[in-house]
Amino acid sequence: MKTSSFLARVAGLARRPAAAGIALSLVLGGAVTLAPPVSSAFARGAPDSFADLAASVSGAVVNISATQTIESKRVAPNAPQMTPGTPFDDMFEEFFRRHGRGGEETPRARKSNSLGSGFVIDPSGIIITNNHVIADANEIYVIFTDGQKLKAQVVGKDTKVDVAVLRVKPEKPLTAVKFGDSDKARVGDWVLAVGNPFGLGGSVTAGIVSARNRNIDSGPYDNYIQTDAAINKGNSGGPLFNMDGEVIGINTAILSPSGGSIGIGFATPANTVTPIVEQLEKYGETRRGWLGVRIQNVDDAIAESLGLGKTRGALIAGVEDKGPAKPAGLKTGDVIVKFDGKDVQQSRDLPKIVASTPIGKEVDVVVMRDGKEVTKLVKLGRLEDGEKLAKAASGEDATAPASAITSALGMDVSSLDDEIRHKFSIKESVKSGVVVTKVDPSSNAAEKRIQPGETIVEVNQKAINSPGELVAALKALKNESKKSALLLVATAAGEVRFVPITLE
Repeated sequence: MKTSSFLARVAGLARRPAAAGIALSLVLGGAVTLAPPVSSAFARGAPDSFADLAASVSGAVVNISATQTIESKRVAPNAPQMTPGTPFDDMFEEFFRRHGRGGEETPRARKSNSLGSGFVIDPSGIIITNNHVIADANEIYVIFTDGQKLKAQVVGKDTKVDVAVLRVKPEKPLTAVKFGDSDKARVGDWVLAVGNPFGLGGSVTAGIVSARNRNIDSGPYDNYIQTDAAINKGNSGGPLFNMDGEVIGINTAILSPSGGSIGIGFATPANTVTPIVEQLEKYGETRRGWLGVRIQNVDDAIAESLGLGKTRGALIAGVEDKGPAKPAGLKTGDVIVKFDGKDVQQSRDLPKIVASTPIGKEVDVVVMRDGKEVTKLVKLGRLEDGEKLAKAASGEDATAPASAITSALGMDVSSLDDEIRHKFSIKESVKSGVVVTKVDPSSNAAEKRIQPGETIVEVNQKAINSPGELVAALKALKNESKKSALLLVATAAGEVRFVPITLE
């Protein structure tokens, strides 16, 4: 038997229905072996074609054309270029103004256009896209696959998740698609991206889910789906489909040195988007839960200093005076390890969990405090209300008596007196502590970016009011065989952070 005809027979057998109950593995030059069938628990194989899926969903995918009018100023071409600040400025400006030679700038309006993608989720005319596609547009038009062009109204938009809800008024019901459960998407699953790359019109690309829960530092709620399905300029706001034709993500960003696809694209998960869309449709704005704390990540040094056992949780670096956390008894230095029954593995997990929790709900917050778990009951506020509150409130002067400069951990420190406060422009909101006046460039403090003018407020969650107290606290830690000290450091503006410092 010729090899070519043998391969054809094998290929034909492989294409038979699964009822045959076997899978073939062929090694050229060797024997044909029979293998057990692949378990149905695994993801389905690649389809012979994506044509049926593309045909069923493409009618719901639209092009978004947004126009923004920008006021710009133009100087007449005959106007001379003069160095600002000369004593002849006024004279020259008046002369050219009188003679009509462009002594003053003339306003000119210009239009900025952007193209993106979107998709219909309601036949009555509700459309989803990225917020950055429409930005501050004066006019928005939605263009459908059949050429129909409708003017759109903004129902609501959210910059944090980068989503916008639009409404059009069609003459007849539109083709719509629905959101799926993005949490069910697994790395390796096939996906289909549909959009308008480079303004060419409807385009379809296929790929797989490359990774999940990606953080690209674009916002507080980053948990992108990464895909290698080609996503280019103009795909923003378009849908990412699973093989059931459900939208599991909104194509939002790419990682590329050239601006074109290199196989690293990011989509906002449907489960992140859907509650925001519901809020925007119902209220025209977002209504997120608010805890009222400033947090930072827990590294190995901080975990060791606080006796956490392992690196986990979100460290509270500050508590808002008018936030829900303060009356509930949460304190600076607490490490939140569980919120409303959900584990907090990293600090970036907490904002996403809190934001998705209903406003006014009373939740249990489990924190690590002094090496023990403590549970506090917190009634959540509304994030948007918290953002409107003043970031800091001024306090009364609480200076300590002047003291000689003391050296510790490669830093020179001094008491917080009027002279030091004035020298480093330290705000009144920083009420106590010792001020760093000098940092040894070769010290661990310098590596951790502690700078002169910053104030050490606490050492291992105990308040420090004088250089002597700082030295005593560090000595006590050394006697306990601690490897590091956890400092609470405030900037001159009053922003605080925790800094683990190696005990030298």
